[in-house]
Amino acid sequence: MQLGDARTGKLAANLAAFGRTLRRAGVRVDSSRIALAAEAALAVGLDDRADLSAAMEAVLVSREQDREVFRELFEAFFRNPNLAHKLLAQLLPSAEGKAEPSKRRPRVREALTPQKAFGQQLQPKQEDQKVDFDAAMTASDQQRLKHADFNALSAAEYRLVERLARDIRLPLPEFDSRRTRPGERGSQLHWAGVMRSAVRTGGEPMALPRRQRCRQPLPLLVLVDVSGSMERYARLLLAFLHAATRRHPRRDVFAFGTQLTDLTPAFRLADTDAMLAQASVLIEDFAGGTQLGESLVALRQQHARRLVGRRTLVLLITDGLDTGEPAQLAQELGWLRRRSQRLLWLNPLLRFEGYAPLAQGAAVLHTLAHGMVAVHNLSRLDDLAASLAALMKR
Repeated sequence: MQLGDARTGKLAANLAAFGRTLRRAGVRVDSSRIALAAEAALAVGLDDRADLSAAMEAVLVSREQDREVFRELFEAFFRNPNLAHKLLAQLLPSAEGKAEPSKRRPRVREALTPQKAFGQQLQPKQEDQKVDFDAAMTASDQQRLKHADFNALSAAEYRLVERLARDIRLPLPEFDSRRTRPGERGSQLHWAGVMRSAVRTGGEPMALPRRQRCRQPLPLLVLVDVSGSMERYARLLLAFLHAATRRHPRRDVFAFGTQLTDLTPAFRLADTDAMLAQASVLIEDFAGGTQLGESLVALRQQHARRLVGRRTLVLLITDGLDTGEPAQLAQELGWLRRRSQRLLWLNPLLRFEGYAPLAQGAAVLHTLAHGMVAVHNLSRLDDLAASLAALMKR
């Protein structure tokens, strides 16, 4: 069927607005997909709503986790032909028919909020932001966000939690280095201090200062999974580790999916937002598959010197859903375990009660890692330092 003249029809404008709403909800949609959606509407027609929804879903959605979001947005967006009235209804007080939006997914509610202009959200004044934060973030809200799973947050909550995660400290375990400094205890005398004290007492040494070994944090190696299932966890944990280990003398960070990416140059940037922007440029396989064995081969062949004297603390952040060969993964993880002080597996899937590493990659990780810790909410990030200390004592 013919959809009418594009100069007077509203379907093209509504499709473009619907595409912008999908982008706000986190669905990857560009202009080419919007054009395909218009062609799909031409092909199936507008008579059957279910056929139109299925055709547009086929060309606009490429990830399984976005399907339910698309269906809820399609139902809410095209129910009322007047989009302005639909957006205005979101601002009206609770009345008849207002119980349904509260049941929607957080990403859908976030995408349906009004905007000031294309790609620009309504920004309150700085004073209003402070007042809103004090009024809205009650003790119960803060407690809820502290225990909320990162993958279940809306866009606004995710940004707030990401900021809160940057304030969490992560004191790493320390070791006695070869260097010494003046101190009260030690096996060696501090002869320069002995001579200086003797000068002040007429050549008679009255005190015997000593030299004690310096304490340094363990070298840190971080491996972050950036596959599709770890998409939301990866960004937040990268921001957390960048801020928490800012003063660490030696830290090396790698991202892995289908290949290994060195993020250490990005982590040298002082600003966390600049680090995240640089990391997004460096990572070419973001939201793809997971091949940890191949990535560890690249680590062993190209970056083996990053592991310092079997003292390195390795943090492996992944859900264990590896698609490579289990034998290769076991061989490379064995090499990494032998070259490090401790190998700790940070697993977001521990948010599920009764979780068991039944997948092949997860089973290998569970066997070779020294310990497994949950990192799916702010409360678990607070407990990470204690978990590291307990792991080093074992």
